[in-house]
Amino acid sequence: MTDIRPRRSALYMPGSNARALEKARTLPADVLILDLEDAVAPDAKAAARDQVCAAVAQGGLSPREVVIRVNSLDTPWGEDDLAAAAAVAPDAILIPKVSTPEALVAVGLRLRRLKAPERVRVWAMIETPHAILEAQAIASAAHDVDTRLSCFVMGLNDLAKETRARLTPGRTPMLPWMMTALAAARTYGIDILDGVYNSLSDEAGLRAECEQARDCGFDGKTLIHPNQIAAANEIFAPSVEEVENARAIVEAFEKPENASRGAIAINGRMVERLHADMAKRVLGLAQAIETRSSPPPCGEG
Repeated sequence: MTDIRPRRSALYMPGSNARALEKARTLPADVLILDLEDAVAPDAKAAARDQVCAAVAQGGLSPREVVIRVNSLDTPWGEDDLAAAAAVAPDAILIPKVSTPEALVAVGLRLRRLKAPERVRVWAMIETPHAILEAQAIASAAHDVDTRLSCFVMGLNDLAKETRARLTPGRTPMLPWMMTALAAARTYGIDILDGVYNSLSDEAGLRAECEQARDCGFDGKTLIHPNQIAAANEIFAPSVEEVENARAIVEAFEKPENASRGAIAINGRMVERLHADMAKRVLGLAQAIETRSSPPPCGEG
């Protein structure tokens, strides 16, 4: 199994807020999205770019995954954002308003010309009606090594704006779009993160959306406030019971007497080898979370 990187909680941090960027070094989020786009006013874009890139270059943000969200390349700031981000080499660069695979090809060509290290990945915001209609084609760009595509991020607020769909409890209008994007992501082996929950004071609503997204198959949730991290980290992590069940399934199939069997009974339930594969991923995710949560050795981090 390939290495699993937990992405339970992905916190947007406004790039223009120096205090927030410093606080990011202490937060238990799996992912920090340092934002140069929506969270930054036009007259603060250049300063935010310099501030975010300085923070990344300074280091000390690991083991958190560091992502810089740039402005679209068709804006006055996009090209400079991409060049600056490539120079400091975060874990990934998040591209907004991706509606076609060609947009990712263009980003990939620019990153190659900018000599961005190969480890720098590209994430794509899925936040337009066109992106939903082209989700499979966009996800297929992951098979082109030059695009570096490794993750979708849902932008449901923008989708609501452009479709006039209402943001209702339970997200009934959004579910078909969410599952379309998820199916596309899984077809081409990339991760996918749920959109943000807009209320900062409704813990029950946040937990309900996290549980819904987890049950739908999402890897984690994007967040807008540090107070939302704990719920996302808890809900998108395997429970103790899930880990115990997964371990029992894997151990049962590893027994010599089950080596050639496609299905076995465990605690009164028929379990197939596909369940063993699923169980191995649960154990891998649990191990990755445990490693992520462990303090680094002295002198690291």
